[in-house]
Amino acid sequence: MTGKVNTDFLGRKVFFLYPSVFIQNKVINALAQKEFEVYSVRDENKLRKVLKKYPNSIVFVNISEGLLEHEWENWIKSVMADSATAGVDIGVIAYGENAAIRQKYTEKLEVSCDYTVMKPDLSAVVKQLAGILNKANAKDRRKYVRVFIGKGTNNIATIPINGNFISGDIIDISMAGFSCFLAEDPDLTRNSHFTNIQLQLGNQTLKVQGMFFASRLKGAEKVYIFLFTQYIALEVQTEIRKFISSLLQQRIDKELEK
Repeated sequence: MTGKVNTDFLGRKVFFLYPSVFIQNKVINALAQKEFEVYSVRDENKLRKVLKKYPNSIVFVNISEGLLEHEWENWIKSVMADSATAGVDIGVIAYGENAAIRQKYTEKLEVSCDYTVMKPDLSAVVKQLAGILNKANAKDRRKYVRVFIGKGTNNIATIPINGNFISGDIIDISMAGFSCFLAEDPDLTRNSHFTNIQLQLGNQTLKVQGMFFASRLKGAEKVYIFLFTQYIALEVQTEIRKFISSLLQQRIDKELEK
């Protein structure tokens, strides 16, 4: 894997290395719902390669799983010492308090994203981790996590126009809105409002409200940009963010295998 990707304006990728079941099933989704770009990884060597491509990432290392504690210490030191990954911010996660180990990571190694002892209280854990991420400027100038999709993926937007429905491939989506191709040019007026847009995302269809914002050319094809209105049900917002997070995870999994 070669070349670094400058994603400062897009925010920072947040990796949980060897997440517990609780982190995997609860914490990661909760942070994704707060618009953090969060991933899970269970191979420290493969992650090192990805970090060289994304050197502004944040990594939370669960020292209670995967390796022995002293092996985790050496791994963290090696990431810090490598010029290709020295810009990565590291936080430590542990199950059970140990004052000596905490002191080693926070004072000797000086990990930049704190030492978090996991507790069963999801809201407390998410609040603590979100605070650490905000302090680390994890979102930077990005307000919403966006995923690029492209053509031929069976993720379709269907727009109700003059009693008909016009569909096309979704190009990208975030909680701000989406862009898409359409099978025919409906000659839309800017700020036109639509109350029954259907988004087929994977195996589910979601209904949203939105307005037409603008169009642009992508090669010879016209791209239509729609912004969501505030009238989107919370459960729909949750499912859109889950879709975005899942697709991003699938892509990082492929990068990990290169």
